[in-house]
Amino acid sequence: MPRPAISRDIGDADIRQLRIFRAVVENEGFSAAEVELGMSVAAISMAVGEIEKNLGLRLCQRGRAGFSLTDEGLEVYEASLQLLAALENFRTEVNSLHAQLRGELNIAVTDNLVTMSNHMRVTNSLAALKHRGPEVKINIRMMPPGEIEKSVLDGRMHVGVIPGIKVASGLNQLPLYEERSSLYCGHNHPLFPLASKQLSYQRVLAQDAVTTAASLPDTARDFMQKMRTAATAADREGVAFLILSGEYIGFLPNHYAERWVLEGRMRALLPKSMTYQTPFVAITRKGARPNRVLQTYLEELEKPENDLPVLS
Repeated sequence: MPRPAISRDIGDADIRQLRIFRAVVENEGFSAAEVELGMSVAAISMAVGEIEKNLGLRLCQRGRAGFSLTDEGLEVYEASLQLLAALENFRTEVNSLHAQLRGELNIAVTDNLVTMSNHMRVTNSLAALKHRGPEVKINIRMMPPGEIEKSVLDGRMHVGVIPGIKVASGLNQLPLYEERSSLYCGHNHPLFPLASKQLSYQRVLAQDAVTTAASLPDTARDFMQKMRTAATAADREGVAFLILSGEYIGFLPNHYAERWVLEGRMRALLPKSMTYQTPFVAITRKGARPNRVLQTYLEELEKPENDLPVLS
């Protein structure tokens, strides 16, 4: 009569028993396999007996004459090696999916943050993402804050970095850091050569100023409402152009103005009082489809150590 074929799925118990059988074969006996398996001879014999019962095959001879494989036992042993190797390959392949990131990160950032050398979280997190996923392609765009919000909401961008003033309700926010801004004039401006004690609040506010319609914290808006607006600019670069003309005063982030201050082309006016801070946040769309590349980048952004400059 033909032997019965396997008529059911191979489960965890079957895999365990095949591992036991493999150890018995490779140790050339039940007693010799005790140490490797951490099982008694009786338990090992029972497991091999279960395999034989399930397969309807005699796999080995055991007794006073010693241990030996039957022809069928040898074939089952070789087939079990293939099965167990395939399972291990499957485990390795699945684990590699967790270990290796693939895909793209589309990130939009407000202009001029790259000069913020004392807060490097965005930059360091991009470096960390590249190390964790060498095959990840990073696409970065510089945009005004309003455009960044729109691009994240409509899915064109995975993540954006903007001032955290009035963020749309459909966006998640991850706080990053605060940016300090001060009031500046150019080296050709009448206030530039004056000593600090000669600069009164009223005298400064009487000067022609450049203001911006960008989203600002309440403190900044209060300052600008009191200033004599004679020019407007859509972004920081426009403000810098007008300040450097020597005809206007205006607010700039300290990290952005630092280059001109060091060159003697700008100075801060009343830096202890005419100053404000702007919070910056990373934004993502609420309810967006899970994205491992984005999640990994956000994990890096949350690490405080990524905020510090990396010195070589």
